[in-house]
Amino acid sequence: MNTNPLSTDHTAPAVAEGRALRWAALGVASAILFLGAVPATQAKDDSGRGPAPKLSIDTKPLDREGPLPRSFAPVVKKSSASVAQVFTSSRPRMNAVPFQDPFEFFFGPQGPRRGAPAPRQTGAGSAVVVSKDGYLLTNNHVVDGADEVKAKLPDGRELNAKVVGGDEKSDIAVLKVNATDLEPVTFADSDKIEVGDVVFAVGNPFGIGQTVTMGIVSATGRTTFGSPLEDFIQTDAAINPGNSGGALVDAAGRLVGINAAIISRSGGNQGIGFAIPANMARDVLEALVTEGKVTRGYLGVLPQDITPSLAKKLDLKNGGGALLAEVTPRGPADKAGLESGDVVMEFNGKPIRDAHHLRIEVARTKPTDNIPVRIRRDGETKTLKVALRERPEDRELMSGQPGRAEPPRDEGTLNGVGVADINAQYRQQYSLPPRLKGVLVTEVEEGSPAWDAGLRPGNVILELNREPVSSADQAVKLTENPKDKTTLLKLWTPNGTRFLVVDESESK
Repeated sequence: MNTNPLSTDHTAPAVAEGRALRWAALGVASAILFLGAVPATQAKDDSGRGPAPKLSIDTKPLDREGPLPRSFAPVVKKSSASVAQVFTSSRPRMNAVPFQDPFEFFFGPQGPRRGAPAPRQTGAGSAVVVSKDGYLLTNNHVVDGADEVKAKLPDGRELNAKVVGGDEKSDIAVLKVNATDLEPVTFADSDKIEVGDVVFAVGNPFGIGQTVTMGIVSATGRTTFGSPLEDFIQTDAAINPGNSGGALVDAAGRLVGINAAIISRSGGNQGIGFAIPANMARDVLEALVTEGKVTRGYLGVLPQDITPSLAKKLDLKNGGGALLAEVTPRGPADKAGLESGDVVMEFNGKPIRDAHHLRIEVARTKPTDNIPVRIRRDGETKTLKVALRERPEDRELMSGQPGRAEPPRDEGTLNGVGVADINAQYRQQYSLPPRLKGVLVTEVEEGSPAWDAGLRPGNVILELNREPVSSADQAVKLTENPKDKTTLLKLWTPNGTRFLVVDESESK
């Protein structure tokens, strides 16, 4: 085993890539199913924008100390009156390859013949009534590409529904039916739900008619399918195909989520269902009705989660927060004075749990001035005001998760790490940006504390213990005779800038 400390090197082994194998293993283990039935591109009606619909909202937290009732029939009766069935259809199209009989297969076409029309494509899902005057919420994937949409209300009426608009990123769509006497659901504050809360899934599974299932909140803040705006509520209440767009309600009958997807090996319920939080759905509803589109905020940062080793190194005694690994030059955060290395503790008055939570809260906030951001910097807490602008693209939300440090095993400081100055050959070999400055990591010994912390060949060290580095010799000197055995690194990686801590204090 190599026991040399950080050293300069002029050779670099190939970087091992394991992400594809991990995703392939997930694909073998389970199938991820969105519960609607109609693919394609949705046609949107951009006319008739008006005021936001009048919603019923109750943000009081649940009474979690009361006794469990003998029956939830009153809750079910209340919520079921606000859930409709949705039926969709799209026009038939000509088959790309028409039917060919055996005679023509062997002897060729015997004359001109048109392709046979494909059958009309149909689908079924669910929707939630949110206003007395006919607005309904459903999943975007339920109505995406549909030429005709009908909503069957709990009282038996079947009405034509117009797609007011849809948002692919959140998978929320808004429908409008010509009615003024509907029973709308009451919105709860989905930020206040807790794991263990009793919930009911109300919808139209398999098109058999309205069905209610019961379970609990299994988890919150799930990011299962890879979209940067995912913030799913996970539940074990039975959800099946056709439940898409239906209601997830709490024990008081209030809407906490819109049912959207399941993870299943068989295609049926496996006790792992996902719902879009009601707060997010409400934001999208109001934006689509009043503006015809969803406008999301842009901060211009690359955040990462704070591991226990980072919290210790940064002297963060309270849990939560998001570490800013990178701040986009001339972006909103940069103009407001935020810096790489800051820890965002609150955004717009809301405590931040982790990096993904920060992304969600930024996206939910419309571009505006004077958004308060409370940060922790060099042991001090301060609040800055940020002027958010409209998000140009998803890039600032698409960051890889930082590696988690494992128990170290070697002695020294950055043991087994080889570094080199960046030259033209290395820049080409590792596809480094033209203006990137720092020290290239050319070798990391497998099993070393640096390897376990996530350092890999091809990374570029930008800072060592908050001090910028520009040469391999400087990096080596900064790791000699350290005051402690932990090293805070700021790195450039192919997935973006991030911090990590190499802790060698317990290595053997």
